[in-house]
Amino acid sequence: MKQYWNEVQPIDSFYAAMNGHICDHDKKVISFLYQPLMGVNCTNLYTTLAYMVEENRLWSEEWNHYHLMGLLGLNMDDIYHARLKLEGMGLLKTFLKESDGHRVYIYELQPPLSAEQFFTDGMLNIYLYQKLGQTHFLKLKRAFSDSAINKEEFADVTRSFQDVYTSMSVHALKNFEGQEHSSPDPDMRYIHREKAEPIHISTDSFNFDLLLSGLTTAMVPRKAFTSAVKDTITKLSFLYSINEIDMQKVVLSSITPDDKIDLDELRKAARDWYQMENDDQLPQLVNRRQPVMYRESDGAGLSKESKLIFYLETTSPRQLLIDLSEGAQPAMSDLTAVEEIMLGQQLEPGVMNVLIHYVMLKTDMKLSKNYMEKIASHWARKKIKTVKAAMELAKNEHRQYQTWANEKNERSQRRKTPIRTEKLPDWFVLQEQEQPEVKTKTATVKHDPDMEERRRKLEAIQRKYRKNGGEKGGKHQ
Repeated sequence: MKQYWNEVQPIDSFYAAMNGHICDHDKKVISFLYQPLMGVNCTNLYTTLAYMVEENRLWSEEWNHYHLMGLLGLNMDDIYHARLKLEGMGLLKTFLKESDGHRVYIYELQPPLSAEQFFTDGMLNIYLYQKLGQTHFLKLKRAFSDSAINKEEFADVTRSFQDVYTSMSVHALKNFEGQEHSSPDPDMRYIHREKAEPIHISTDSFNFDLLLSGLTTAMVPRKAFTSAVKDTITKLSFLYSINEIDMQKVVLSSITPDDKIDLDELRKAARDWYQMENDDQLPQLVNRRQPVMYRESDGAGLSKESKLIFYLETTSPRQLLIDLSEGAQPAMSDLTAVEEIMLGQQLEPGVMNVLIHYVMLKTDMKLSKNYMEKIASHWARKKIKTVKAAMELAKNEHRQYQTWANEKNERSQRRKTPIRTEKLPDWFVLQEQEQPEVKTKTATVKHDPDMEERRRKLEAIQRKYRKNGGEKGGKHQ
């Protein structure tokens, strides 16, 4: 199993690089707009790498990760996960060269979106609003905007270039040395301001063929689906968990009289659809359900595992936490931890549900963020997209995951405490029963009546969905 120490070691070298000029305003955007979404460690890593590059230079000298750990006061695991989050946000590109067992990295910083791009992104601004609330969000918006100057009563009297300067002589224009010397030397490039790239959501995650199958050419001409429209549809599908069938209605609501798709109307229609489906709430990652393309169960199977898979595929992480608490709203700290992991590791909602289900039975019914993040980063590198694949990997890597869970509890386990057998998720136990020759270990943990009660609730939910195939009071999509 690959962990961060298989990908990067403190002794490994790296160069910090700039993809163009990054100004102080960019750093302000990162601190005020990006930081609430990705965390302070990411901001510190970004700014530290930026300061390693001297002014008017594109490269730093060679460093190793020991220096970076000392500068940031972070361990290698924290730095590695901060790096992944920066990559996910489009703020960092990482390149690797391996030679004779020695690894050299290039950490190329990417400019952030401008404040205007961020506030009109259609996804990042929604997450920021949900994260900060209306008061703080509006205060930030005011900090990055100013009153526009009304020029309607003014005439533009600006002189053009030819109004001020005369042309060069014919003899001077024939001298091409100036033009030749203006080109950058080989392997060199000018320092300039690169255009920031928005976060890219792969169009592979959305089935456009299924979308178009319900929209005739008379309803929506195919030429209306430009690359910009497709990118927006993909992003809205991710943000609002809109499947291909429901997206047909959203698209139809945004058609203009000249048979084009208005992007502003498309975003508004998607937002209206979501709020109608979710009691006027704005979206969070924890409210999303597993995309249809990654679902593998229809709930009709007879096995206990297939019914549980259906439940985990058709339930949002927030609803799973609510179910575990018998209707009580989950703690904000738990929701924040789940959302940060989903965003940082790009986990699908169903996969996140498996992680929650597994971790809560392994760590005293608590959502240990560090423990979840270790497992999540492994699943992200393995490109786990389905509930079933997550279950299988958890079964195969159980011993390693148990080691991580025990690391932080070694001291407390030395104390004499009542002993009970460590519980496993029901879907995990099913496989153990199929392989009786495999001996499992037990862990010793402190007996806690409240924790036992929460365990019973979790097991009751499992029995409920084994019995009725995942039907709930609310509807699934």
